[in-house]
Amino acid sequence: MMDIRVELTKTPKEKPADENKLGFGKIFTDHMFMMNYTEGQGWHDARIVPYGPLVLSPACSTLHYGQTVFEGMKAYRAADGRVLLFRPQENFKRMNRSCDRLAIPHIDEEFALKALCQLLELEKDWIPRSEGTSLYIRPTIIANDDYLGVKVASEYIFYIILSPSGRYYESGLDPVNLYIEEKWVRASKGGMGTAKTAGNYAASLLSQEEAHEQGYAQVLWLDGVERKYIEEVGSMNVFFVVGDEVVTPELDGSILPGITRMSCIELLKDWGVKVTERKFSVEELVSSVKNGTLKEAFGTGTAAVVSPIGEMRLGDETEQIGDHKIGKLTQKLYDTITGIQTGVLEDPKGWRYEVCKG
Repeated sequence: MMDIRVELTKTPKEKPADENKLGFGKIFTDHMFMMNYTEGQGWHDARIVPYGPLVLSPACSTLHYGQTVFEGMKAYRAADGRVLLFRPQENFKRMNRSCDRLAIPHIDEEFALKALCQLLELEKDWIPRSEGTSLYIRPTIIANDDYLGVKVASEYIFYIILSPSGRYYESGLDPVNLYIEEKWVRASKGGMGTAKTAGNYAASLLSQEEAHEQGYAQVLWLDGVERKYIEEVGSMNVFFVVGDEVVTPELDGSILPGITRMSCIELLKDWGVKVTERKFSVEELVSSVKNGTLKEAFGTGTAAVVSPIGEMRLGDETEQIGDHKIGKLTQKLYDTITGIQTGVLEDPKGWRYEVCKG
């Protein structure tokens, strides 16, 4: 396992004084981790350096052909000062699965976690302490060939940046309203929907803007072939509590396999709740709302953890879910996962990873 060179900044930034004004993704810590890949040499030159711009050629291949993958993780400050991660091994496993789809060379998952922990130990004073706050972690790989031909790159950059982030829910865990997208498609089976790559998010932006213009917070995506089966909500996985069953769309080649999704399924099964991964159509959704069997609906993802859904719009019809209030099961999942993440609850499943003491 290679050594990691450390270059400390000579001009440290002033840390945010008011954790209530952190927002998301606007503030970055003093340092970042980087390493390079060269064909024939492999990954090399691992280093922690001052946070700053990347120097790229205008012909850089990732800018033209989108050969890039990334992950989203969080570090939490426990009440006793410990720095904690939530299932980080799963994030780096998923990153390598994304690499497979984008023809990017694998990273060593164990080394990537070691590098992240070393960076976090250096930057631990940036981790906010207020309830609901965290240090967002963005590992990224970009192709870096100085060449305009369409081909698999021979050079790559892997880097990790850190961003102190505020509460996701400023006014409480309030249900969001969704716009069911009938015109645009996020991903199709056989495409890149299972990979965490920039193009998937770019494909969602126009629809997201149209939903916002109509007063809706998120978009509910349908499959790209038959245009009738529910897939994701915004950039989150989605769950529906129908009768005594929890239904979530199956991972059939167009849906990103979320770490929070996987954790919710495992918890629900531990609690004796029936969970089914299968196709779930808009027709079945509307029918379950009208006959009263749909009790709750929620999205899951790194940023929100669990996000309750209160209303959905399809065409000219609007359907309300659970009296527009968060359901008991949704609340229990949120409380349990965030409790494990922050060290408030016990961790019987071994999901919590301790980076360092306070």
